[in-house]
Amino acid sequence: MRLGRFEFFPKKYGWFPYIWPIYLILPIVNIRGEHGIKLFIGYAMVALFAVTYRQLYWATGKIFNLWLALQLGLILALCAFYSPYNFYLGFFTSNFIGWYTDHKKFNVAIACFATVQVLSLLIGYRDLVASDLPFLVPFLLIMLVMPYGIRSMARRQHLEQELDRANEQIKELVKREERMRIARDLHDTLGHTLSLITLKSQLVEKLAAKDAERAQAEAREIQRTSRAALRQVRELVSDMRAVTVAEALAEAGEILRAADIAFDVEGDPRLTGVSDLTQNIVSLCINEAVTNIVKHSRATRCAVTIEIAPAEVRLQIEDNGIGLSARNGGGGDGASSPPGDSVGGNGLKGMAERLSLIDGALTVGPGSLGRPGSPESGSGRGIRLRIAIPLIVKEASKEGETA
Repeated sequence: MRLGRFEFFPKKYGWFPYIWPIYLILPIVNIRGEHGIKLFIGYAMVALFAVTYRQLYWATGKIFNLWLALQLGLILALCAFYSPYNFYLGFFTSNFIGWYTDHKKFNVAIACFATVQVLSLLIGYRDLVASDLPFLVPFLLIMLVMPYGIRSMARRQHLEQELDRANEQIKELVKREERMRIARDLHDTLGHTLSLITLKSQLVEKLAAKDAERAQAEAREIQRTSRAALRQVRELVSDMRAVTVAEALAEAGEILRAADIAFDVEGDPRLTGVSDLTQNIVSLCINEAVTNIVKHSRATRCAVTIEIAPAEVRLQIEDNGIGLSARNGGGGDGASSPPGDSVGGNGLKGMAERLSLIDGALTVGPGSLGRPGSPESGSGRGIRLRIAIPLIVKEASKEGETA
């Protein structure tokens, strides 16, 4: 088994941990006047203190508490049996106390540390020089205050790390959302266009033996459509394409007529004053709805109603097909269904997600067009999609402008 490379201190702390051991020279100087076993024990305690210093950089949990307690015990012993000036070793411990994130553990550690430091001075009071007392008290106060500063700094660094991780997650989510957006848009664009090509190809097959001239014209139309599809994909990937509602309705009328589905539009499709972003999203919803009608509805009629209210744009797409329940395999009466229960796979769900980006709403319910000449005429068969998008009026410097 290959052993890991030995490291004195974690790399994330840089050279900082290697600077502090220089101050271990002070206790070595303080005990150099001792002799025999006491001198040996003194050096051994300083060496053990250095080990605790190193281990505290790696330890966590209860092990961290044990090493810290051992370090406090060594400070007390070195002050009691050698020199009260070993009191300055408390700066090492003060640094590590600031690492506690738990408020209760932090307070307990501070209390223990203060007790050990005060006892160290009291026990060695007779060996202290009177002139040094004015300096020892401020250093004691600094040792007691320093953990708070270190804890605050550690907390800020932790928050910065959390912020960096959050930013990375946001970047990943943005990338994922962009991929999903491109996938949805490709699905909508290609689904619409390929459906048109399929219908026209079927028409060409039927006309080939009956009307060659018209079949050739339809074949040329298929070529134009396929080129347009390629252009749309390129524009979509480069995020350059912004389709207006009028253009989307024109394309919808073409594909519906090719499928022998009557198409009616009521209202002004130009949506003057509505932003390009809103029009582009509504256009994609229209394309998705028309694709689902052609593929699944068995409808003979489709109607689109556009209304611009003072506060919102309302758009209704309705067909006289078999209804939502029948498309999903049920035998219901076309009752309302949530947007997530889409017959067209990602269709209605994608429409709802896309509309939510501009605070729009999608509701799905039974239609009222009916199928001419069928028993269910006028009984509410078919599907009605209602799209509502709020209008935002922005104040310009001189005149108002509708977003």
